[in-house]
Amino acid sequence: MLTSTDFRGLLNPRFFSNLLPIPATSPLLLGRKTPDFLLPDIRNKTTLRLSDYKNQQTVILAFTRIFTEKQYCPLCYPHIKALNETYEQFTAKGVEILMITSTDNRQSQKVVQDLNLKMPLLSNPSCDVFRSYQVGQALGAPLPAQFIIDSQGILRYKHLFSFLEPNASLEKLLSQLDQ
Repeated sequence: MLTSTDFRGLLNPRFFSNLLPIPATSPLLLGRKTPDFLLPDIRNKTTLRLSDYKNQQTVILAFTRIFTEKQYCPLCYPHIKALNETYEQFTAKGVEILMITSTDNRQSQKVVQDLNLKMPLLSNPSCDVFRSYQVGQALGAPLPAQFIIDSQGILRYKHLFSFLEPNASLEKLLSQLDQ
């Protein structure tokens, strides 16, 4: 179920710690290294460290906004689906997409199943990785953002949430990979 009137699981510590709005202000600079992290990959039942991709391949970090396994952000849901549907276009270019959500492991397992995700889904209910990238927050969840990190671990592109463009378009992400 993608959206529901079932709000069980919504009011949790993560919701309240992300309730007040904080704008996306990520100070990460293009051409510089990004913070490393270690998170569980729910889809592949493993743990991933961003630095494991260094000297291997380019990575797109797709921070997404999912409230519970039943409640998706209406601005993020189409973006999640589009990334999933075009996942092979990115992998054909040697790029891995790491989708990061603030849902817990149980909720994230349901998301993987419901959306039949092809890409890794990293669970970060403490939101510490969202905060280290300073993507902002509002109304119970961190805001979406996208970062392209090259195979040397260097930030090449970042897109932070705005109401005019909540997520970077697929075309924009693909064009950034060709530069």
